[in-house]
Amino acid sequence: MKLGFVSAILDGWTFEEMIDTASKMGFTCVEVACWPHGKAERRYAGVSHIDVDTLNNEKAEYINNYCKAKGVEISSLAYYPNTMDGNIEKRAESIEHLKKVIAASAKLGVNMVTTFIGRDQSKTVEENIALFQKIWPPIIKLAEEQGVKIAIENCPMLFGAEQWPGGQNLATTPKIWEQLFRMIPSPNFGLNYDPSHFVWQMMDYIQPIYDFKDKIFHVHYKDIKLHPDRLNKVGIMAYPLEYMSPKLPGLGDVNWSKYVSALTDIGYDGYTCIEVEDRAFEGTREKVLDSLCLSKKYIEQFVI
Repeated sequence: MKLGFVSAILDGWTFEEMIDTASKMGFTCVEVACWPHGKAERRYAGVSHIDVDTLNNEKAEYINNYCKAKGVEISSLAYYPNTMDGNIEKRAESIEHLKKVIAASAKLGVNMVTTFIGRDQSKTVEENIALFQKIWPPIIKLAEEQGVKIAIENCPMLFGAEQWPGGQNLATTPKIWEQLFRMIPSPNFGLNYDPSHFVWQMMDYIQPIYDFKDKIFHVHYKDIKLHPDRLNKVGIMAYPLEYMSPKLPGLGDVNWSKYVSALTDIGYDGYTCIEVEDRAFEGTREKVLDSLCLSKKYIEQFVI
């Protein structure tokens, strides 16, 4: 397996600084954030280390040559919007940019895009599945035509009041995955697997690795720490951030040895990227670099 990180944590770094950081720290890949400029609506969004709006053949060649010279691969182009937003204008903007990211991934020869399905948070699961059937077939068809795989992360995008009640991502459970994959049985449509989201949903994060082994295209390393004292006060119907916290790998409740063991069982040898969303490591560049250093040191117990 190849070890990298999600570049969104290096907000304010240029593309070159981000790749240099990955190279100096000994990472072999990065999942490169490709948000529209100036479009941050939440934490870790709005970061753009590759501008897909202006990417031409000359710039693509420069990017590939720079990465090759530094010994760092691009695992995926990352853009995590809500493509099924209840606001039709926002929905259209997200879909349009996602299409640009898909085209850019093909142009760069990366051939992978990591993203969300999205969700109209005011609608039921069943209503959102019907919406998925309208919105997503053309997106996956475009990806197939471009030779790009779409890897969907399983984050519910439900943390606080602004995402209540339904969250902003439909593809959050194995039951829903089965439905979506039946509707679009494409070899280009799969998962960006993150165990941390199963932890706070009180779900098993190991068995789905075996059940969906052919659909795991990309992998995240992010931890979640549950706070039982808080959970006992507010219950699972509360805003999730009232009873859990995103943490660096090894500082939360994911059993990483079992997780990586399951990945080796299914023969996964692709890209695995650390995703940092730990508030204890924010505020300065030094803290951000420390978060990557500590995460890498911990995960290297299991992944070389």
